Amino acid sequence: MDVLSDVIASMRRGVPRSARVEWSAPWGQRFPPAPGYAGFQVVLQGSCWVIPPEGEPIAVTTGDVLFFPHGHGYALADSPGTPVTEPDGDPLAHAELFASASVEGSGPVTVTLCGGYQLDSSWVHPLLGGLPAMIHLPARLGHDTELRAAVELLGGEIAAPRPGAALVVPALLDMLLLYILRAWFDVSIEHCAVGGWAAALADPAVSAALDGIHRDPARPWTVEALGRRAGLSRAAFSRRFTRLVGQPPLTYLTWWRLSTAARMLRDSGATLGEIAGAVGYGSEFAFANAFKREYGMAPGRYRRLGCPPQGRPAPDGSTRGGSTQGGSARDGSAHAGSAHAGSARDGSA
Repeated sequence: MDVLSDVIASMRRGVPRSARVEWSAPWGQRFPPAPGYAGFQVVLQGSCWVIPPEGEPIAVTTGDVLFFPHGHGYALADSPGTPVTEPDGDPLAHAELFASASVEGSGPVTVTLCGGYQLDSSWVHPLLGGLPAMIHLPARLGHDTELRAAVELLGGEIAAPRPGAALVVPALLDMLLLYILRAWFDVSIEHCAVGGWAAALADPAVSAALDGIHRDPARPWTVEALGRRAGLSRAAFSRRFTRLVGQPPLTYLTWWRLSTAARMLRDSGATLGEIAGAVGYGSEFAFANAFKREYGMAPGRYRRLGCPPQGRPAPDGSTRGGSTQGGSARDGSAHAGSAHAGSARDGSA
């Protein structure tokens, strides 16, 4: 896989959830923190305010997308002064694959589409860990056409489910996550605010090397070989890769190989020898030694535990749970956000 596809496929666990909610003013709903989840809110009709735990409320309108990578809480309301309602119980417990709900009122109607993704809590790729707490993607005419198309398709499927919706909705939710990340990286580049993994993916040389690592982790990569793929000398490539990714090339390669091995141990029935070969180790012995250095236990024990402890921090040195700063594509301001498909007063995702 390419880098972005690989990261999304690796970090997702379980089945994503989604809900379409019609809110009639006055209304306000709190969405509590949900560690281990990422989520989104899209305004399909009307307008409302997102109210973070810290900072000023933010106006959002039809077509705006909010993405919450790290599980922070927030609230939505028709007005910043409207009291917010607490959810009835855990909005993630017994959640349906998708649902529709409405909140009665006498004022203007706002329609939102929300969704939640369960993430692998045993590791966080630095691509996700480096994202702000909330991403705000305002609607822009002629921009992010794939994202808007996915939103329209998803909203239509949930509003009027047809045969096959149970397969279509999860696929559309995965597409939406990919398009949100693409749009954020594009906006970061446009606003000259590119940094971290957005900069790494935008850099042709580093992106080419990362693509090689992710498409063929078993290949006996060297810094020279990756530099040739990037079209740079060994020294120039190593400096650029380290600056943008946060770790030297072979450090990231080792981390990615062992992260891939950990997922294979958990999710597949492959033998240790098959896993060792798939991630570039010539013997079970060499693989087991490297795995134990990373995870503090032998691969066989890791597999038997079922829900094993985390490995060492991601190669950018970031702590799990990600940034505490938010970002807006409109003004770059910092906000807090949330990360799950929430519940209305009488319905939940």
